Amino acid sequence: MNKVSSVFWYALAICVVLVIWGAVAPEQLQSLTSNLTSYISEAFGWYYLLLIMLLLAFCIYLMFSRLGKIKLGKDDEKPEFSTPTWFAMLFSAGMGMGLVFWTTAEPIAHAFKNPPRLEPGSDEAIKQSLQYSFFHWGIHAWAVYGVVALVLAYFKFRKGYPGLLSATLIPIFGEKSMRGMPGKLIDTLAVFATVVGVASTLGFGSAQINGGLNYLFNTPSNYGMQLLILATSTVLFIFSAWSGIGKGIKYLSNINMGLGFVLLLILFIVGPTLYILNMFTTTLGGYITNFFDMSFRLSPLNEDGRTWIDNWTIFYWAWWVSWAPFVGIFIARVSKGRTIKEFLLGVLIVPSIVCFIFFAVFGVSALNIEQNGIDAISKYTLETTTFGVLQHYPLGDFMALLTIVVIAIFFITSADSATFVLGMLSTGGSINPPNTVKMTWGLTMSAMAAIIVYFGGTQGLQNMLIIAALPFSVVMILMGVSFYKAAHYETEKRQKEKKKKEQSHNPIVS
Repeated sequence: MNKVSSVFWYALAICVVLVIWGAVAPEQLQSLTSNLTSYISEAFGWYYLLLIMLLLAFCIYLMFSRLGKIKLGKDDEKPEFSTPTWFAMLFSAGMGMGLVFWTTAEPIAHAFKNPPRLEPGSDEAIKQSLQYSFFHWGIHAWAVYGVVALVLAYFKFRKGYPGLLSATLIPIFGEKSMRGMPGKLIDTLAVFATVVGVASTLGFGSAQINGGLNYLFNTPSNYGMQLLILATSTVLFIFSAWSGIGKGIKYLSNINMGLGFVLLLILFIVGPTLYILNMFTTTLGGYITNFFDMSFRLSPLNEDGRTWIDNWTIFYWAWWVSWAPFVGIFIARVSKGRTIKEFLLGVLIVPSIVCFIFFAVFGVSALNIEQNGIDAISKYTLETTTFGVLQHYPLGDFMALLTIVVIAIFFITSADSATFVLGMLSTGGSINPPNTVKMTWGLTMSAMAAIIVYFGGTQGLQNMLIIAALPFSVVMILMGVSFYKAAHYETEKRQKEKKKKEQSHNPIVS
């Protein structure tokens, strides 16, 4: 089971080609992929909106159907991790570092740079900025992760199939096909998406840590410093991966969620507390009220900004789909022993609420500064926006230092989780892949991040990830169909066995 599969070599070859392309001709890579990404947004925008709502409806149906009682594992198995640890681990893998970037930057962008349908800086634009941030980071995103994770966990822990995306399609296409080239192509796509997505995040994360260190300690802000940060982080996350999922990722996730909430609480207290509470309540109400309007809005006549929808909503939906193989496999691995209903309630509701709270505290704190003319936060670069906000509040330096620590640990847990997932996919679905395989992928991701950041090809690789999301979205639909077919058959079979048992104990006397 731990033998390295051909998927490893296929995916590694594709990654090497892309790294060379991004290093030698970054502008060509970015231009080509940008054009293709734009075409996908325009031609398949309707498809992404319908797909995400379909996945969300599927999750809600499963929670309240009789399938919700099925356990992701054998009937007598208990969850491997406690509920708080489980939440911390899935949140660290699912959002992590990206949340630290965007909790300040996205509301500012929607309010003051390019609001949807409204005048920049207007009261309505400011309220709507938080509403759309909730929309992009809330229940829709977690429905994407939830479906992939649920299907993988069901087939792995309930049915005993290998922990591979291809294995989940066996009920539709048969074992022979999924063990052959079609199955290998699906698993290679998953490996590619994971490597490129995490490498982009590592490159971006090293830039933000560098920006924070520059702000606090006036350290140099250049490629050499970013490379040092990347190298140090690589050593740490490989050490964490080496220690196993029950130690490294588990402890780091718990520590980071604790530190994240300490940071959140401090900013809530020293920031505009009443304004945060009022905005959170109002915009949460707006999010719920306009839920379906936002979910299906596409502007077919370009009457209120189709470009904005393509650049934000469609981009996010494709982004979540592209990250689903990595996050879904990891969430599946840590969710053994939970019922489908418990799993979906946990994956959909709790992380969404946590995201809303983080956006309310950090986002409103940022909006407050620009509204009152204290500083033009909208002019900061993405990696320095959060630090620019914190400097205007009491304990700013302490919060900035804590933010760097939180980013660094998210940095490590994301990469650590990715090495585990890549190890699974490279060894035929082993839930305990060899450390040598995990280390190989860890070094590969870090090398890709270093080279691409140096040559400026990050955007090109991110575009490749969005492009890869389109074929994977079809795989997701097939996974849902395959799961329903297998789970429905299992439920029907159990119902028949139960009736037979009852009849044998209580024979009807005619």
